[in-house]
Amino acid sequence: MRLTTNTIIATALILYGLQPAYSAECSAKSGASTVPLLELYTSEGCSSCPPADKWLSGQKHDPSKFTPLAFHVDYWDYIGWKDKFSKAEYSERQRKIATFGGAGFVYTPQFVMNGRDFKGWDNARLREKVESSQKLASRANLTLNAVQENGKIILKTSAQTTNPNEAKNVDVFVAIYENKLVSKVNAGENSGRELKHDYVVREFFGAYQINNQNEFSKNFNLDAAWAKRDAGAVVFVQDSRNGEILQSLLLPFCS
Repeated sequence: MRLTTNTIIATALILYGLQPAYSAECSAKSGASTVPLLELYTSEGCSSCPPADKWLSGQKHDPSKFTPLAFHVDYWDYIGWKDKFSKAEYSERQRKIATFGGAGFVYTPQFVMNGRDFKGWDNARLREKVESSQKLASRANLTLNAVQENGKIILKTSAQTTNPNEAKNVDVFVAIYENKLVSKVNAGENSGRELKHDYVVREFFGAYQINNQNEFSKNFNLDAAWAKRDAGAVVFVQDSRNGEILQSLLLPFCS
């Protein structure tokens, strides 16, 4: 067997108790059409929420068609079961979306498509909304780049509006999501059930503003645990005046 120089170096590192550096990189870039953002507001303390969670998980996801995110709200936590994925900031986001739509209340489960309440969710209506969005030209250019090096992830994000005049009226958000999450609930309305979740927002960053040069860019350093999870990142641009989504982009972390 013939040994190459790289093989000899790697073997030497292992023999001396060192591991060769590991790196992987993946990236995504938005296209010419608008990719709608589909948000689910849900809770493990809500008995009517599991069907909505299951429906979202069951979608054969194509990143070029829509971007799914599940926000677990905290206002159900008081009835006996604290949802470990819930955060007050997710409840606050839902309330802000309600004000954009002129509603005086929030509810679960709620789907929101491109910043608007999406009642009567089903596969046919989702296809209709996606097809309508694909006819709309993108109003923002987005990129995501994830580099894994020695177990850690460096996430690089950028955004520009296609119309520079819109830049002062938009917010940029970045979400870190996780799939294949399971909870065994032993209290509250779902007591005794095993619940499964996908696209769950675990970290949420923003709102960020685009600068005078119509540019936004920011790096996020994620710890090594993220490299071992079925997870990824989403960046989206939202009109700060009416809640409309200009563009969204999803990137699963490379394995």
